Amino acid sequence: MKNLWILINKYNAFFLFVGFFGFAFYLVIRNNTFQRASAVNSSNHFIGATYAKINAWKSYLNLSQENALLAEENAMLRKQLQYFIAPDSVESDLVIDSARDVQYHYIVAKVTNNSIHQKNNYITLDKGKKHGIQKGMGVISASGIVGIVLNVSDHFSTVQSLLHSESRISASLEDSQAFGSLVWGDSYDARMATLKDIPNHVKVRKGESVYTSGFSLFPPGIPVGKVIETGNSGGDSFLNIKIELSTQFHNLQQVYIVEDLFAEEKADLEAQNDDNG
Repeated sequence: MKNLWILINKYNAFFLFVGFFGFAFYLVIRNNTFQRASAVNSSNHFIGATYAKINAWKSYLNLSQENALLAEENAMLRKQLQYFIAPDSVESDLVIDSARDVQYHYIVAKVTNNSIHQKNNYITLDKGKKHGIQKGMGVISASGIVGIVLNVSDHFSTVQSLLHSESRISASLEDSQAFGSLVWGDSYDARMATLKDIPNHVKVRKGESVYTSGFSLFPPGIPVGKVIETGNSGGDSFLNIKIELSTQFHNLQQVYIVEDLFAEEKADLEAQNDDNG
């Protein structure tokens, strides 16, 4: 307290100047319309800019929560899209068929562990049996396919990544609709895969998009990637087409686990074919 008094006494002229200046500024603003309007506008601009900075910082801090909400919304939209059916490929309009059942259900999960540099890579998710996850379900991201659920505990599940030597995904070319098996492991590059079993008479275009065919665990039309090398049969009957994957495995954070609600019915029906054979 003594030091504060010494400081005020030492610089009393400065403090008096500041006090009188502030009082004079107040009188000018109070008694002059133009100056008062200018001061109000300036203060509003300053306060507005300050609030904008604060809100921007708050938004940054809440990004994880917002991302989670967006992921939940995307899962809901994916489910609703199944109600839309194009009755005729010539027509561009879509109609809703309320009598059609939804085949796929999407469950949002967060990636808690991931590997991309091994021969056989796996991903751990924060959802398990208590969330309805079962072995064999497909896993996709917002940009493409991710893998297949391998093991499940109550609260977690592990996924056999697409970046696995034993992964096989049915995928088709955009132009010809020819389908084959998407495999990984030729170069062990997390960005690349190979589409095999495409007949060598099929015309393949560089840059052509590749999607899931719908013949495996995944819904049809999920992005897989694009063709970067059209393949060379080398006298064989089938092409090996190099694909640049659309999924960015190096920064994978949130995924959707795909539950096929008709999977059991389909499996039972196909099992009857085996019995009859």
